[in-house]
Amino acid sequence: MFAEFDTIQIGDCRSLVRTVSEADVRKFVEMTGDDNPLHVDPAFAETTSFKDVVVHGMLGASFISTVIGTQLPGPGALWVAQSFEFLLPVRLGDELTVSCTVLKKHERDRLLELETRIVNQHGQAVLTGHGKVKVLVRKTTEPAAATARPPSVAIVTGGAGGIGKAICVRLARDGHHVIVNYRGHAERARQIVAEINGGATRAIAVQADIATPAGARALYQAAIDAFGSVSVLVNNASPRINPKPFAETSWDDMQQHIDVQVKGAFLLAQACLPAMALRRHGRIINIASQVTEGSPAIAWTGYAVAKAALAMLSRYVAAEVGPTGVTVNCVAPGMTDTMLIGDIPEKLQLMAARQTPLRRLATPEDIASAVAYLASDDAAFVTGQTLRVNGGSAMP
Repeated sequence: MFAEFDTIQIGDCRSLVRTVSEADVRKFVEMTGDDNPLHVDPAFAETTSFKDVVVHGMLGASFISTVIGTQLPGPGALWVAQSFEFLLPVRLGDELTVSCTVLKKHERDRLLELETRIVNQHGQAVLTGHGKVKVLVRKTTEPAAATARPPSVAIVTGGAGGIGKAICVRLARDGHHVIVNYRGHAERARQIVAEINGGATRAIAVQADIATPAGARALYQAAIDAFGSVSVLVNNASPRINPKPFAETSWDDMQQHIDVQVKGAFLLAQACLPAMALRRHGRIINIASQVTEGSPAIAWTGYAVAKAALAMLSRYVAAEVGPTGVTVNCVAPGMTDTMLIGDIPEKLQLMAARQTPLRRLATPEDIASAVAYLASDDAAFVTGQTLRVNGGSAMP
């Protein structure tokens, strides 16, 4: 009996032998209501060219279902198509050998094409045919066997910033080794690494400008050299907002945000995805922003345009890599109490907090908790989404 579709081979054959009795005919008539006198009345049958009772053709054919359901392919088989040619009559007492042989396999649809054949005790073919059978996948409530998976490793770009530090510490607490990426804050990065390395997981600090191909490659390679794999990529790096009226904004201001937030995420995703897809497991989490929704934040053009592009990039990559088991999502913070908003007047910060249903700004730990969820197995069926962490200040 076959347990798995993959074990079935072209040419495999299974059969059974069955002697047709009067009891079989009575049961068939009771079940189907087919009491044609040719099958049940010897006196009537004698008046025909057959001269004796002829067993229902479909009674013999029903034994093919027995072979399919119990032997080839066995439990989990669904008989979906069949053509028959009835060659000779079957008589009471005939010994029938009923067989099914695999002619073709269709892997994608889990479909088998079968030759079906019934031969009597004289070696004469009484029925031939061609059938199709689908092999179903049985759902089970039993816990799936654990699959070997490399230790979880997370790259966090902009890891030395306020939100970045919170993400690094939280992921380490959840059992991830962490690569703390930084560009210019080496001492802060070293302090974060020291804090993490006092626990059960390890961290390293890697200086890299992820807005350049060389920098992105160097960061990814450092992770591989240190830990052997990357399971989670958090694209968090961002320049300071540096608000400017549009008339005073240069394209270099725009380009800086696009290069760090969009190009950096693009380059690192391209570096990480091949191995993630091969393992059929990976999480890419991009830190977007609430500024892409609702009324525009005046003078934040470069920052907002880059965040909007990052959110759209996330959706398109999620759709493309979904079949590999890799998820891609965004976390969109509202105004968060970090140095990134240091250029925003305190009055505006207080106003933003008062306009939020929860009456406060987000903390870095709020954002880190959302990232930790999307990085976990609990979010295995979440992709292409934006998780808004804004205290209810925007409710689309």
